[in-house]
Amino acid sequence: MQQYLSQLNDAQLAPTLQKDGPMIVIAGAGSGKTRVLTFRIAYLMSQGVDPFNILALTFTNKAAREMKGRIARIVGDSEAKNLWMGTFHSVFAKILRIEGDRLGYPSNFTIYDTQDSDRLISSIIKELGLDKDIYKYKQIRSRISSYKNSLITVKAYFNNPELMEADAAARRPRMGDIYKHYVERCFKAGAMDFDDLLLKTNELLTRFPDVLAKYQDRFRYILVDEYQDTNHSQYLIVRALADRFQNICVVGDDAQSIYAFRGANISNILNFQRDYDDVKEFRLEQNYRSTKNIVNAANSVIDKNQNKLDKIVWTANDEGAKIKVNRLMTDGDEGRYVASTIFESKMQNQLQNKDFAVLYRTNAQSRAIEDALRKRDIPYRIYGGLSFYQRKEIKDVLSYLRLILNPADEEALKRVINFPSRGIGQTTLDRLIVAANAYDIPIFDVIKRIDELDVKINSGTRNKLKDFVTMIESFQVMNTNANAFELSEHVVKVTGLIREFNKDGTPEGIAKMENIEELLNGIKDFVEGQKEVADTRGALAEFLEDVALATDLDADKGDPNHVALMTIHLAKGLEFPHVFIVGMEEDLFPSAMSMNTRSELEEERRLFYVALTRAEKQAYLTYTLSRYRWGKLIDAEPSRFIEEIDEDYLDIITPLQEQRFNPMLDASIFGDIEPNKVRFAKPKSRKVEKKDAKSKPENFKINAPKKLKPVSKTTNTSANLFDSKLTVGNIVNHQRFGRGEVMKIEGAGGDLKAEIRFENGDLKKLLLRFAKLEIVG
Repeated sequence: MQQYLSQLNDAQLAPTLQKDGPMIVIAGAGSGKTRVLTFRIAYLMSQGVDPFNILALTFTNKAAREMKGRIARIVGDSEAKNLWMGTFHSVFAKILRIEGDRLGYPSNFTIYDTQDSDRLISSIIKELGLDKDIYKYKQIRSRISSYKNSLITVKAYFNNPELMEADAAARRPRMGDIYKHYVERCFKAGAMDFDDLLLKTNELLTRFPDVLAKYQDRFRYILVDEYQDTNHSQYLIVRALADRFQNICVVGDDAQSIYAFRGANISNILNFQRDYDDVKEFRLEQNYRSTKNIVNAANSVIDKNQNKLDKIVWTANDEGAKIKVNRLMTDGDEGRYVASTIFESKMQNQLQNKDFAVLYRTNAQSRAIEDALRKRDIPYRIYGGLSFYQRKEIKDVLSYLRLILNPADEEALKRVINFPSRGIGQTTLDRLIVAANAYDIPIFDVIKRIDELDVKINSGTRNKLKDFVTMIESFQVMNTNANAFELSEHVVKVTGLIREFNKDGTPEGIAKMENIEELLNGIKDFVEGQKEVADTRGALAEFLEDVALATDLDADKGDPNHVALMTIHLAKGLEFPHVFIVGMEEDLFPSAMSMNTRSELEEERRLFYVALTRAEKQAYLTYTLSRYRWGKLIDAEPSRFIEEIDEDYLDIITPLQEQRFNPMLDASIFGDIEPNKVRFAKPKSRKVEKKDAKSKPENFKINAPKKLKPVSKTTNTSANLFDSKLTVGNIVNHQRFGRGEVMKIEGAGGDLKAEIRFENGDLKKLLLRFAKLEIVG
């Protein structure tokens, strides 16, 4: 047996050695599924399978690169290069570049990102004279995306009365027209958006049986990672490609299916065994990542889901610390708690910033965390914010580069035709767009033929347009021999972009210059890296493809030692020693928009399972009693997910009162306040017996059940009840600690506490508004 196989346990070894036929590997969180996929590919190659005949599909470029690197270390670089391995979108983009002419697309088609799509849809809404407040471009783009992922083409849309009626009911009766214009304009511009990469691959394999047969014969062994995240379009492509040989291996975890909002269909993994005959099933249930407390806590939550595959995730790791649950007063307090805990943990345990991650349900929650980290001088990075490649100055450079490859790219041309300014105004551009639509040709072709077409543009402007075309064509000539870096460096100088940003001496202008410099550095790195890849030369087309398919997590550059801040959706596939899950409140997590059906709530629960299983050693859950949402302070209620965790795995920490700072000034320097000079006095409050400040603990631990509810601002039913009924000497029953005798009662209102000696000998001090006590004597 090959030496590398000795690194696998028995459960991992079985699917690795399974060579032929359909198989499913149900892999729990942290169970080593990537290792199984990697070693299985290496094993197939050692058994004589040609790497050209292996297709491995992942969901991130990062995962593909890591797997390819591991395989290269086992079988050698030259063989690993021959594998077809990458994300769904990158692999299908490669096929479409080879076969796209069948569908009428050039091999150098542009891939539109969401910003390009938004701009085009905005233009179409304006040209059709529609109300942009009703036809909101982001909503329209999202709807078009869902159509494409559900394989609803323009023709299918207009053949579906229910869809049209639904759009009419939503006051968008022209939705179909926008969809039709959008598809036509993309086609005319030689462009595909992300969803087209799947839709057009399905069209290619369906309309051209010879193309399907070609790729069925090539991909004799297919492996799919994160199969639970596939949508209907991806599912159909994989089914079609695997149909001939049926050597398909899918790996996934139904408990981590969290992308229904973008079309992922959990039934793909739940029903896999119905799609193929004699499916071999394997389970990876040993978690190598997390402590026993974290694994068991996560299991106790996901157990509440009804729609799931049976598996028992376990770990041989240490017991580990219990999950800390902390109640804070406000989101500001929550941020300060996170920052101070990170600061203290670093000091006490010699940890680094990169050992911590803060996960939240929505991006808006990051603000309070950021503020607190900044005040503690703790470096952090937000993932999922504005990507480097989405910055204006970077998009400007990339638009010039895209235009070189594909002059029909309408969005790229509109962006740069008058930037830097060359005297071509919006009126001229509008006339060019009208002419392009009238003659049904790209805007670039209208400019090239401007003397022969009927376009009302004066001679001075015509000359400027011709100069623009000549400049782009000169770049195209250079592109035939130059690599991406040489060409890009030339473009930013000749177009005047460097000069434009240089004359702006503001900090923003300097930052833009630095970003362009960083882009050129990145292109240089890319060109150098391509020297190691077979059949490449670091050409512009290769670089733009790489950028178009990059994600925010793929472009993680700079100092790696920072605290990671991200939404839970982005955290999938990652792991950190210490993880904070903040905002554990009803209507926030689970989201108020995801509790209408059982399937939605179960997806939210799977999302919490994903969040919890990112932690290796310590997990923290925080919730607040009140939180600012939409500019208003609202009362909050602890998330049901906290209550669903078995109590044995929790350490519930509730501050006795808000933390106060000792004054830095001596109050006596301001003199005494004479009562008769106080013009606006507050009404006197009821006196409360004060405790000795020195004896007051900073934090008060409550080993209480988790059915925590916020204290109402108007009433406190629990406290009022026990104010009147509970007395020293009462015998009470507690659902966790059993029977006990009340020894002492102290405090008032929401801080009313009882000291109770239980039958097992334990003396507990319980906060009565949380303790569910039954008086039995």
